[in-house]
Amino acid sequence: MVTGPPLRQMFRGKRILITGGLGFIGSNLARWLAATEAEITLVDSLVAEYGGNLFNLSGLEDRVRINISDVRDEHSLAFLVRGQDYLFNLAGQTSHLDSMEDPYTDLEINCRAQLSILEACRKFNPTMRVVFASTRQMYGRPDYLPVDEEHLLRPVDVNGINKMAGEWYHILYHRVHGLPTCALRLTNTYGPRMRVKDARQTFLGVWIRCLATGQPFEVWEGAQRRDFNYVDDVVDALLMAILDDKAIGRVFNLGGEEVVTLLDLAQMMAAANGGGSFTHVPFPAERKRIDIGDYFADFSLIEKELGWRPRVPLQEGLARTVDFYHKHLAHYL
Repeated sequence: MVTGPPLRQMFRGKRILITGGLGFIGSNLARWLAATEAEITLVDSLVAEYGGNLFNLSGLEDRVRINISDVRDEHSLAFLVRGQDYLFNLAGQTSHLDSMEDPYTDLEINCRAQLSILEACRKFNPTMRVVFASTRQMYGRPDYLPVDEEHLLRPVDVNGINKMAGEWYHILYHRVHGLPTCALRLTNTYGPRMRVKDARQTFLGVWIRCLATGQPFEVWEGAQRRDFNYVDDVVDALLMAILDDKAIGRVFNLGGEEVVTLLDLAQMMAAANGGGSFTHVPFPAERKRIDIGDYFADFSLIEKELGWRPRVPLQEGLARTVDFYHKHLAHYL
């Protein structure tokens, strides 16, 4: 990570709220912040389907305050946002297939709950800085590559539509109410503490679980090109965005330096594991309908404005991730 001692000093004594704080990205962010003298409150529902895991904060229980609460509970939010300096808004429903099978729950979490969070901020803490974890999924099937922030928004599933609405509530509340908000469009984040028991967070989780247990994994189609961000690089972007005035009211893509096909990625992962096998199969019909084909991002805007760029090479990040799950897999099954 590039966020060294000078940046740590900027969080000293600050009060920080992280929604989805026991999840994948939230817990990695909390672990970084725990090295500062910030007061950290994590909000997580610990609903089984959404990735929260108490083991993610193992060893740091005395450095953070954990509030088991659902972001759909507007009364809890009204209490929790008071007196906070920063809000990292990372809570969400991430499964694209679940959003198609249960669209109302996705609507409640990724859309209505976001509006409730912003209303709580507007009423009880209108100067708190907010960074929202958005998604590249809202672009849909790209018209051109790499995809920049000017690309048409054309989601292919309910999750993408609701995340798009959640993102634009954040931007609207800056424009209309003056809340200091911004949004980062994440793409294929991976690393330690990600959900691996199923594909609700990312297909990479299933691949990693199979590698760690000595089972073959499936590569669907395989020619699709993707970019990836190691979680430490995403934490860097979140920290930079919440501190920099140039981020307020803005939307930025994240993206990876390396673009690989899924077949190439499978081979890289097997190599990072010291061996492993996979089968190459056609795309399942229910997934094919919401697949976006090739995608990789143009992240030049956030590089220009905030100075962010990914630092962890893909092969190195995969090796770190596989090593983590060989040691701790039992806590994630």
